[in-house]
Amino acid sequence: MPRIAAPAASAASAASARTAPRAAPAKAGGRSTRSDGSDTRRHILETAGAVYAEKGHPRTTSKEICARAGTNMAAVNYHFGGKDGLYEAVLVEAHRRLVSLDDLQRIAAGRAPARERLQQVLRLVLGRVAETRQAWAFKVLVQEMMAPSPQIPALIRQAVLPKVQVLFGILGDLLGLEPADPAVQRAVFFAIVPAILMLVAPKPMRRRVLPTLDKEPQAAVEEYLVYALAGLEALRRRHRR
Repeated sequence: MPRIAAPAASAASAASARTAPRAAPAKAGGRSTRSDGSDTRRHILETAGAVYAEKGHPRTTSKEICARAGTNMAAVNYHFGGKDGLYEAVLVEAHRRLVSLDDLQRIAAGRAPARERLQQVLRLVLGRVAETRQAWAFKVLVQEMMAPSPQIPALIRQAVLPKVQVLFGILGDLLGLEPADPAVQRAVFFAIVPAILMLVAPKPMRRRVLPTLDKEPQAAVEEYLVYALAGLEALRRRHRR
């Protein structure tokens, strides 16, 4: 019997099947193997934070950040718009690690009395004193306070003011005053700034000058709460009169 040739279309399909590249296997859970841009951004930010903490903003170069991160300036420009945008993002992230806006808003929205909500805020801030995994954030903020950069207005606008507004609400409730009252602003300063300074003070200085802050951190937290709340209660009585 004469051999019958395969139809042209079928032959072409077979050839295509032989030469077409195989699809890359999917990861478990159906996730793509393509690298995620957010991971790159996070890696650059973390690397830059460590470099800024080590060398300070004026002495840090984009070239060094890119070398340590294993990336190029194009990636920095893409994710941050340049070196200035990267440092701005580092400052905002450092402040978030100090205390996040989400945490403050969650506390402020609670049903606890204002006194208890303020205690929660102070415990949240002071609880960071014992943490070491976020050391670069603290160093960057201390350096920025000592020698403000051109990016500090962005830090204030993006990170500081939204959190301060939440604190105005809590302290206003505690004092029985409107959040916009000047006395509330002063109360926020009296209650929060010492806690922030205790947090960002360099460890060598704390250990040399006030060693018990590190040796007995919980006692320091509890006594500061007593100190701050007693002073605020005195202010509340004064303004009621």
